[in-house]
Amino acid sequence: MPQLKNGLIIFICLLLIPITAVSTAAVKQRFSDGPNRVFSGGPLESGELYSGPEPDWSFVNEIPTIEMQLMTPPTSRVIWTVEHNSKLYVWSGYMGTTVGRMWKQWPIQAERAGKALIRVNGVRYERPLARLTAGEELVIRSKTGGLKQGVTMKRFYIGIAAVLALTVLAVLFVPGVDDFVEQTFQRYLGRAAR
Repeated sequence: MPQLKNGLIIFICLLLIPITAVSTAAVKQRFSDGPNRVFSGGPLESGELYSGPEPDWSFVNEIPTIEMQLMTPPTSRVIWTVEHNSKLYVWSGYMGTTVGRMWKQWPIQAERAGKALIRVNGVRYERPLARLTAGEELVIRSKTGGLKQGVTMKRFYIGIAAVLALTVLAVLFVPGVDDFVEQTFQRYLGRAAR
């Protein structure tokens, strides 16, 4: 019974480490100039604000993502993009599912706002937004080979759960692992307290 209790305590502590780290990084990024690859960021403040005729957007086909900020709320994110017929397109593959519409709020906010600030190669552009549900969208999908989907959140969470489950099993059944995990956790707490 004490081994089960110790295993549960270690499991909870190990679970709190990534939750605390991820939460801290996410909050910190909200106050930064723009997003990073993982977290949404604050308003796009740096970079020249473009004024002039509509640019030739073909150069975005050479880069996989751009930074986009909605005006309300003033948060920014990294988003996939493509150019077609001198027009710039961004997309959200989540709009087509119920879970996606609950999980990703920015597409709904973008549709309501009607405009966004984008930053490409350090230059900011204020542009109108319009949602497409047919037509050009099909061209974009065929041009890009479909939506560019990386590691999904479901796979990410499954990976975290698997690592935690393996750690708990190792603590319970492999001699010496519990001491190693406890020492590692104490070293982490000692560095975090400094």
